[in-house]
Amino acid sequence: MKERIRQDLLTLMQVPGLSGHEDRVRRSIRASLDDIGIASETDVLGNLVTTFEGTGPSVMLFTHMDQLGFVVRRIEADGLIRLERLGGVPERALAAQELLICVGEGRDVPGIIANKSHHATTPDEKYKVLPYAEVFVDAGFTARADVEAAGIRIGTPVVYAPRALAMGSDRICGTSVDDRAGCAALLEVARSLRRRKNGPPVHLAFTVQEEFNLRGAQPLAQQLQPDIAIQIDLMLASDTPDMAARGDMVLGGGPGMSLYSFHGRGTLNGVIPHPAMVRLIEEAAEAADLTLQRSAQGGVLTDLSYVQLVGKGVAAIDLGFPMRYSHSARELCDLNDLEGLTSLLTTALARIGPDFSLNRDEVT
Repeated sequence: MKERIRQDLLTLMQVPGLSGHEDRVRRSIRASLDDIGIASETDVLGNLVTTFEGTGPSVMLFTHMDQLGFVVRRIEADGLIRLERLGGVPERALAAQELLICVGEGRDVPGIIANKSHHATTPDEKYKVLPYAEVFVDAGFTARADVEAAGIRIGTPVVYAPRALAMGSDRICGTSVDDRAGCAALLEVARSLRRRKNGPPVHLAFTVQEEFNLRGAQPLAQQLQPDIAIQIDLMLASDTPDMAARGDMVLGGGPGMSLYSFHGRGTLNGVIPHPAMVRLIEEAAEAADLTLQRSAQGGVLTDLSYVQLVGKGVAAIDLGFPMRYSHSARELCDLNDLEGLTSLLTTALARIGPDFSLNRDEVT
């Protein structure tokens, strides 16, 4: 299992897929599902979903396949390119980063975020982080006409240059671990669901635009009307000196369960999980002999926040894997956590029978 997850993750991390431009990633995942023998469908927004029939409460199990990045905002007369941020891109991590300007398969253009020559910086500049609006990209062009001839226009998607690097025996570092790692885990869950003999109806989905507005999954949920929603995403590893006060989430320590998330800036949204789902996941972890890590974080938000409000309300829970260095060009995860997450999900789904109750008064 671990080796399949490793190969799926390394493959998906090499595929660019900015929010709203996920088509290459979706086609890669669809091809993997086809190889497994699983049919899938795509909606108008680009969400990819496959349904496994069953009995009992219906489950929407999903993860996002998009990544954060930029779009071209302006092309200067001298061929330099200005960017607009798309998603939570940290400005302090931008200087000298390598980028990929996504014109089309086989036609993408590499570029770099310029970093002023050290020999020319003043003392105060050496400690200054440039606002993204002042950043420019050098893609090797000398005139606007050359940029446009390469197919680059205002609105063209731009991502960190895709990289995937094995570190140690079981750690993977690179771009878009968030959330291609979740995609790799759900591909493994799909293999398990294809072999199962019984269980609840499961709509397994790879969703769009999470890094943009967190609502790409919402229309799919409105169509599916699930009783239960389980969302997969990163959880903040807190085992480095800069994160020690944020929690007890350890890389390599096992899958995680969120007990609280909230993002106050502009959204006033988050997730407090349904108690029946918390009990289910705790019991599944014990049954699978897995260490289950717990998370409660402010400043964090997933697309589950909107899926839980569909219809009459959905019994929701966020699960995930510890990850270091979120939203940078080099994120880091541990394959053992992804393997554990896959086992946790398959065990939990198998325990949702026709009599599985979502009545909050019956949860002790």
